[in-house]
Amino acid sequence: MTTIVDDLLALLRPDQVATDIPTRELHAHDDAEWAPYATPLAVVHAESLDDVVAVMRAAHATGTPVVPRGAGTGLSGGANAVDGCLILSLARLTTIREIDPAERYAVVEAGVINDDLRAAVAEHGLWYPPDPASSARSTIGGNVATNAGGICCVKYGVTRDYVLGVTVVLADGSVARLGRRTAKGATGYDLTGLMVSSEGTLGVVVEVTLRLLPLGGREPRAVVGSFASLTDAGRAVAAVMADGIVPAALELVDRTCLEAVERWQHLGVPVGTTAVLLASVDEPGAAGDAVADRVDAHLRAAGGATERAVEPAEIERLFRARRLAYPALERLGPVLTEDVCVPRGAVPEMLARIEAIAAEHDVVIATIAHAGDGNLHPLIIAPEGDDAAKARAKLAFDRIVAESRLLGGTVTGEHGVGLLKLDGAAAELDPVVLAMHAAVKAALDPRGILNPGKAFPATSTVTSEQQEQP
Repeated sequence: MTTIVDDLLALLRPDQVATDIPTRELHAHDDAEWAPYATPLAVVHAESLDDVVAVMRAAHATGTPVVPRGAGTGLSGGANAVDGCLILSLARLTTIREIDPAERYAVVEAGVINDDLRAAVAEHGLWYPPDPASSARSTIGGNVATNAGGICCVKYGVTRDYVLGVTVVLADGSVARLGRRTAKGATGYDLTGLMVSSEGTLGVVVEVTLRLLPLGGREPRAVVGSFASLTDAGRAVAAVMADGIVPAALELVDRTCLEAVERWQHLGVPVGTTAVLLASVDEPGAAGDAVADRVDAHLRAAGGATERAVEPAEIERLFRARRLAYPALERLGPVLTEDVCVPRGAVPEMLARIEAIAAEHDVVIATIAHAGDGNLHPLIIAPEGDDAAKARAKLAFDRIVAESRLLGGTVTGEHGVGLLKLDGAAAELDPVVLAMHAAVKAALDPRGILNPGKAFPATSTVTSEQQEQP
């Protein structure tokens, strides 16, 4: 009797089907260290659309779970292996198939690295704005799976805003080519949008058509504010956004993060202050100067000491510290990463509640944030091997999720639900909405083999409190 691994070895080259233990363990989970995972049956390296079709047909015939994976930079456990599954890696699908400067779009395979795409389109005078902190490693397919955001999304939007179309392999191996290449389109349901942030539970994204913007016309300036408290920094964020300013970036980094980055990389970033706001505006000429002045005034009014940066290298150095915050903290111990999003006006209160939760549960919480979007990333650190600290960290994690919802927020802004946020999603999504999720999943994946148990909770987990909601 043959197994699915035997079937795949008959369909693909031997080097595309890895069954050795080191490879299986290496691909068993993403960067969410605390999310559960199993060891997969095999890791399959797809190199073409036909490869993905072959894998899904074999899996569908045998009822074998399949977990799609990009670079494994996710922070919610969305790419974690489940019992008896295949890991389907798209990392070798790295071709940029087309760049159309006139129509401003690119067609790329799912394994293309975010920064590689940006560099390629820049040669044509174009720009792909979404820039998650992991942009040097994360793949476009993974960005689509979680609707990744990034530092400049406060002004320029998230991945969903740039996806014109996708080629996706469904659970039974059939191929759906969704979307368009035109600037506008309203034919049929928005099935392209449905695939964005579906976390590999509805289909395997193999190719993506992305909208691009002109590269020129922007003149970045940075305004850096140093604050004695997180809540003061939060008040500055609320004031900037309430004034109608749309910064190109508005990022918060606290002392723990800054000091970890500085010890590691020696970038010369501000330390010795409780929090730093990194604001960037990019309107050209005098208009940009005026907007920068308004941002500066709001930061100072909230108690910040400010300085300016206009040289590209200096601006990049400052924002590099923000991008390196997570890996710098990982050097201190296992990190439990939050991704809550609250209304912008609630940022000061949410920051205060995070500080209170850290004190209440006796845990270290470092905070970074896409503050202009209200998207906060409290990072809870527990020493290696300290089970008591890990248990307290989990309690703090759950409290932060609950407090964000009480302030009118959502449990995930850009990392996805994966495994870590299933309880939060169960509380946030009412029974009717959960039933809609289940119906869509059943229609596209009736055998339930695509990334099972991720993205939304099973309807059986709906609480009695939810069932009583009108």
